[in-house]
Amino acid sequence: MSVSTDVSADVSASATKARPTVPAVAARVAKLASGSVLRVFLILIALFWLTPTAGLLLSSFRDPADIASSGWWTTLGDWSQLTATNYQSLLENDAITNSLMTTVVITLPSTALVVFVGALAGYAFAWLDFPGRDWWFLAVVGLLVVPVQVALIPVAKLFNVIGLFETTPGVVIFHTAFGLPFAIFLLRNFFAEIPRELLEAARLDGAGEIRLFTRVVMPLGGPAIASLGIFQFLWVWNDMLVALIFADAGSPPITVALQQQVRQFGNNIDVLAPGAFVSMLIPLAVFFAFQRQFISGVMAGAVK
Repeated sequence: MSVSTDVSADVSASATKARPTVPAVAARVAKLASGSVLRVFLILIALFWLTPTAGLLLSSFRDPADIASSGWWTTLGDWSQLTATNYQSLLENDAITNSLMTTVVITLPSTALVVFVGALAGYAFAWLDFPGRDWWFLAVVGLLVVPVQVALIPVAKLFNVIGLFETTPGVVIFHTAFGLPFAIFLLRNFFAEIPRELLEAARLDGAGEIRLFTRVVMPLGGPAIASLGIFQFLWVWNDMLVALIFADAGSPPITVALQQQVRQFGNNIDVLAPGAFVSMLIPLAVFFAFQRQFISGVMAGAVK
């Protein structure tokens, strides 16, 4: 009896092994989605997302008469519509060129100050012991949820009293103040991941806090600092709300200058299109210049 039972069990096991396993529907769908179909879908999404940018680029090289008479896609069949006259008009427009210089003057100090002060504060919160350190850090984190709109009127009144309203230093100070909470939060968390043994070894070699910060912490924090610099640069460069309120009306940033061009001359697309594309091209160049560091900084916490 037991022999026949064992034989039946062996036959059933052999039949189970011989029978091909049919993959589940979800597994087949996942395998299909992870292959060429997913790649094609992502390429289509990317092309759809880049369509407005391509249209702006082609429009910036078209004659105003062609822009008024047909869409930008007609250029794909008639490349003779393209001309560099619009960019020549842009360079001859003092309002646009001055606004570009003003934007650079505002963006570079705002980015540099946020990175420098944020790195110092992040190092202090990560590795220095001082009274109330954790409470001060919680206060900094709490400032992350404060919207810019809440501070516009109080800060405008304060700047008007101290003489910083409608000045470039006032815009720089505003952007720096609102960029520091995120900078401190980001860099403090990144610096805290540095091995303590590495810092202790540097202290045993006679390195002080300043040398430790400049020679050890800053080089190791390069990816996070690059990520922070890109975020701050893009935010300040593309800002329009703060510039409308605090910037000098006679020398506004590029975002306000383009808005004024639309308001004053509704049909000057030959200046607006290349101006908008140039204002977009510079942040893209900065991003691609620090692309590797940016990706390393974003992915730093995902591999630990």
